[in-house]
Amino acid sequence: MPIQSWMIYGAYGYSGRLVAEHARENGLTPLLAGRNAAKTQALADQLGCAWRAFGLEDSGEIARNLNDVDAVIHCAGPFSATSKAMLEGCLWSGTHYFDITGEMLVFEHAHSERVDSAAEEARIIVCPGVGFDVVPTDCIAKALVDALPDATDLDLGFHGNMTLSPGTAKTMIESLGEGTFARRDGVLKNIPVQVRDIDFGKGPRQSMSVSWGDISTAYYTTGIKNITVYWPANDVMIIGMKYSGPFRPLLRLGPVQKILKNRVDRKVHGPSPEQRDQQSVRVWGEVRDAAGQCVTARMTTANGYTVTQLAPVAIIEHLLAHDLAAGSTTPALLMGKDFASQLPGSSGISIT
Repeated sequence: MPIQSWMIYGAYGYSGRLVAEHARENGLTPLLAGRNAAKTQALADQLGCAWRAFGLEDSGEIARNLNDVDAVIHCAGPFSATSKAMLEGCLWSGTHYFDITGEMLVFEHAHSERVDSAAEEARIIVCPGVGFDVVPTDCIAKALVDALPDATDLDLGFHGNMTLSPGTAKTMIESLGEGTFARRDGVLKNIPVQVRDIDFGKGPRQSMSVSWGDISTAYYTTGIKNITVYWPANDVMIIGMKYSGPFRPLLRLGPVQKILKNRVDRKVHGPSPEQRDQQSVRVWGEVRDAAGQCVTARMTTANGYTVTQLAPVAIIEHLLAHDLAAGSTTPALLMGKDFASQLPGSSGISIT
C-alpha cells in the first residue's frame, strides 16, 4: 500500500536541510532525524516537524527508530560510512530505503543479490542515488538504451560550475586514493585515465574519465556492460590524474584523510540560494552498438543541489499515492526515463 510516514535522516546537513525545506513548502510533514539531537530539534522547531535523534552504529537501534516509518531519505554522508547500517535497519524494520549518494561502492552493495532478495522479502524498495548524481544521467542512460536496445557501450558526462557541499567534498576526498574506475564486460575495473572531446551543448570540451556512481547505476538500469563517465578537465588535471599513482597509498591514509576532511569542515559550506539559482548543468550521454551505430542524448538541469532537493520529494509524493514493486532499483527504473525532465529547471532529453 502507499506510504503513510517518512523520515529525512541527516536533516540538518546541507542537502538534508534543502530536502526538508522543500518538503514543507509542498505541504509535507517528514519526521526529521539525525545524530545530533540539538541540531535536529532546532531544524524541526523551525520547520514545524516532529524529530528524533539516533546514531548509525547499530542496525538494531536504527530499526527500532524506523519501526513506525514507511520510508527514509538518507542524507547523512559520506555514505561509504553510513549507508550499510541504515540499509540493514530498513531491511529489519520494513522501511523503504532511499539516499542521495553518488558513491559507486554504495550502489554496488545496494544492488547486490543479497540486498535485492532481502528487499523483496521485506517488501521494500531500495533505491540509492535519488539526488543529482544519478537522477539525470540515469534517465539519459534509460532513454539511450530505449533508442538503441543493442548498445554495447555507454559514455555519460555532465558539465556545470557547481559549488560543492561539505558532503560532496568529503566524498571526493575519499576517492582521491582509488584511481579511475569504469565498467568493462560488466565488471568494475581500475583503468588508465581516458580523454575525449565531448559536446555538452556548446561545442567540444576536453574531458577525462572519472569514477562517478553512474558506472554502477547505469549498468543496472540498462544492462550495458561497458560504461565510462566523463567530466570536463584541463591539461593540468589530466596530467595530475595520470601521474598520481605513486601518491594514492598516501592519500588513503587515515591521518591524511582526516586533515583534508577537517579542512572541508572549515572551508566548505555549499552554494548559496543565489548561486544555485544561477548555476545549471548540461548532461550528455552516448551509446554505440557492435554495428557502429551511435546515438547521443543531451539535457539541461537546474543546479545539482537543486535537483537533489527536488527529486527525493517528488519520489515521496509518488509513493504517497502509489504502491511500487519491491527490490533494488534505480531512479530511472522506478520513476521512468522522463523523471528528470519533469523536475523544475530541467529540459527534455534530446536524442540525436
